[in-house]
Amino acid sequence: MRIYVPATLDELDAVTHASDAARWTVAPRRAHAVTKDLEAALPDDDAEGLEYVAALNAADDSLALIAGRPDAPHQRVVITVEVPDAVVGAADHGPAGADDDERVRSEVEVTSTVEDVAIVCVHVDETEAAADIADVLAAADEESDAESTTEVGEESETALDAALQRVTDRDLLWYDWSEIKDVPRR
Repeated sequence: MRIYVPATLDELDAVTHASDAARWTVAPRRAHAVTKDLEAALPDDDAEGLEYVAALNAADDSLALIAGRPDAPHQRVVITVEVPDAVVGAADHGPAGADDDERVRSEVEVTSTVEDVAIVCVHVDETEAAADIADVLAAADEESDAESTTEVGEESETALDAALQRVTDRDLLWYDWSEIKDVPRR
């Protein structure tokens, strides 16, 4: 199964390079794929369109990983790999009755470690995206601080929305497995 793994740029440091492949170990974690649930939600999309949606959802999760690790480089990363179907399970979407519209229909769970997986490709933000990602993190911190004082200002919400829009408007750059060493870093 092809999965799109949200990652941080420093995770590419664990990739091993050989003449025939770049290899990486995928530990249990959330990822994205073209699931039956995604196909049902977007019946008019072709395979390429569904893969694009799954990769975009992985990019969103990469931003969340960066937010959780302030020391991580501020560039979203999606690592595309093929893993055995047996190691991919349905993602836990919370308790029954959870808001169906809130679910990310491409989300899956890698249930066990897969050693030495050949990387198909990676998608990475250009280095200029780092400033926009820093703006998202700063606006989110400001909004979080405002929430803790119960004074969520429209201004902080607007700043966060604007920063998020700038990040999500950016296209991730595609790198073949052989180009991973050359991915520009900020």
